[in-house]
Amino acid sequence: MNENAQENVNQESAHERKPILILGGTGKTGSRVAMRLTQLGVPIRIGSRSGELPFDWEDQATWAAVLQGVSAVYITYYPDLALPGAAAAIGAFAELAVSRGVRRLVLLSGRGEEEALLSEQALRNSGADWTILRASWFCQNFSESFLIGPVMSGTVALPAADVAEPFVDAEDIADVAVAALTGNGHVGQLYELTGPRALTFAEATKEIAQASGREVRYVQVSGEQFKSMLAEEHVPDEIVLLLTDLFTKVLDGRNSHLTDGVKRALGREPRDFAEYARNTAAAGVWRI
Repeated sequence: MNENAQENVNQESAHERKPILILGGTGKTGSRVAMRLTQLGVPIRIGSRSGELPFDWEDQATWAAVLQGVSAVYITYYPDLALPGAAAAIGAFAELAVSRGVRRLVLLSGRGEEEALLSEQALRNSGADWTILRASWFCQNFSESFLIGPVMSGTVALPAADVAEPFVDAEDIADVAVAALTGNGHVGQLYELTGPRALTFAEATKEIAQASGREVRYVQVSGEQFKSMLAEEHVPDEIVLLLTDLFTKVLDGRNSHLTDGVKRALGREPRDFAEYARNTAAAGVWRI
């Protein structure tokens, strides 16, 4: 965690601190942001449908209550900024937050997603003190998302060729988010977040196999085969479309280059995929 975040928090007395709202506070990055802020002694409010104050992106009537009395917001959009209507929702929420005096807004965005750019612009246009975290593919997709099942089965089958992706650790995203939410110097910054090296999905799968001691192989399939596989698993149609688009469009090489977003925000290098794989295997996530 960034030492500056701790220093900035320490400057405030407990009774002066307002909670930070975390939208998607039970997700891969949101839960990590919540944990870090709690460790810093910063009060938090989780924005979710099951929260103490329910929040639903599809019901604007739930937005005002969760914004009451908060100092900043970490914004993640479910299920993805690439879906139709996301930019309008992000813009409307940001404008409401600013009108309620909540100006510091940190948005998690997707790297290489044209639709996500619309949401980023909507945030900029709101008048907020914004920070954008434009992240590459999460390492944790192999352990906390739709790829854990294939890893456990021994076969990861995806419509992705030999295109390298600089997978980013959700731990790094959370560290940057906390720095932006609590520290100085991050307003108006766009941090493009990647890991320190790019791997193909075949290479990433091999590293998981080595770290976990499991037999895991990668198989390239067509987009249509991928759709059929997801349909057999009863994945909702909108998620099928989203995943297919991501694999067949975004993974075309546009995101293969590395960026210095983590280092600019935190002053250190990002975690490597091998470290993620070792830590995840040691935690027993891929254990039979």
